[in-house]
Amino acid sequence: MIERLAELVGQGGVLVLSGAGLSTESGIPDYRGPTGGMRRGTPMTYQTFVGDPLARRRYWARSHLGWQMIARAQPNAGHRAVAELERHGLLAGILTQNVDGLHQAAGARSVVELHGNLARVVCLGCGQLSSREQLAERLRRANPHFAARVAAVNPDGDADLDEEELAGFRTVDCLGCGGIVKPDVVFFGEMVPRERVQRSFALVERSRLVLVLGSSLTVMSGRRFVLRAAKLGIPVVIVNQGPTRGDQYATLTIDAPLGSVLPAVVGLLDGRKQPLPVGAG
Repeated sequence: MIERLAELVGQGGVLVLSGAGLSTESGIPDYRGPTGGMRRGTPMTYQTFVGDPLARRRYWARSHLGWQMIARAQPNAGHRAVAELERHGLLAGILTQNVDGLHQAAGARSVVELHGNLARVVCLGCGQLSSREQLAERLRRANPHFAARVAAVNPDGDADLDEEELAGFRTVDCLGCGGIVKPDVVFFGEMVPRERVQRSFALVERSRLVLVLGSSLTVMSGRRFVLRAAKLGIPVVIVNQGPTRGDQYATLTIDAPLGSVLPAVVGLLDGRKQPLPVGAG
C-alpha cells in the first residue's frame, strides 16, 4: 500500500487536504480521531462568541493559555514530508483545515488555510489584523496574576480550565476602534470566506490526485473538496487513523500514523528504503 501511494504521488499534480490528524504527533489533539478523547466540552461557536460577553471572557481566558501551547508546537515528520513533496514539485497545492501554521513552519509555501491561523487576530469592528503574540502580551499585562493551569488543549487553541480559575480574567479590545477581537480563524457556525472556497475548488479542478491526510471528513468544510474531486473523476487517496466520511470515494485508503507513512513515501521516491509502519505494508 505504501508503494502504491508512492507510485500515485510520484506522478505529480497532487493536492494535499490535511486535517487535525496530521498535527497530533506534534502534541495537538484532534477532534474525532485517536486523540479526540483528550478534549472536553464543545468548541466555541461564532454566535456564542459574538453574543455572550461572559462566554467570550471565558474563551479568551482559556485561549490565552491554550495559544501558548500551540505556539510551542513543532512540525512533525508528517509536516516535513509534505514540505519535501512540495520541494520535489509533486504538489498542486496544500489545503489545510488546521489553524496551527505547522505546514509553513515545516517549510511548505503554497498553503491555503481554509480555517485561518491562530497566529493572527482580527477586529470584528474595523477588520484590523494584528499578531497573536501582540495580543498575548496585552492580555498578560491586563492579567498579571492570572496563573491558571491547562488541563487539555483543543485543535483550535481553546484550553480546558476549571471554572473557578477563570474568575477575574480581563479581556482587551481592538486598539484601533475598541471593537471585539477574535482569533483570525473560522469558528463553528461561521462560514469560510467565499474567495478562499473558490480558490480551493480551483486547486481541486487543476489537480491530478487529491490526497487526504489526517481528516475524518466529518464536516462539509473539507468533505466538499473530496466530493468535487469524485464528481470530476479525480482520484482520491485517504491516509487517516480510523474511517472517514470520504472512504467510499477513495481509490486507496491507509489506516496508519502519518508520521510513519509520509516519510516512507518520500523515502521511496528518493530511492531510499524507509521502514514501513506496522500493518501498513
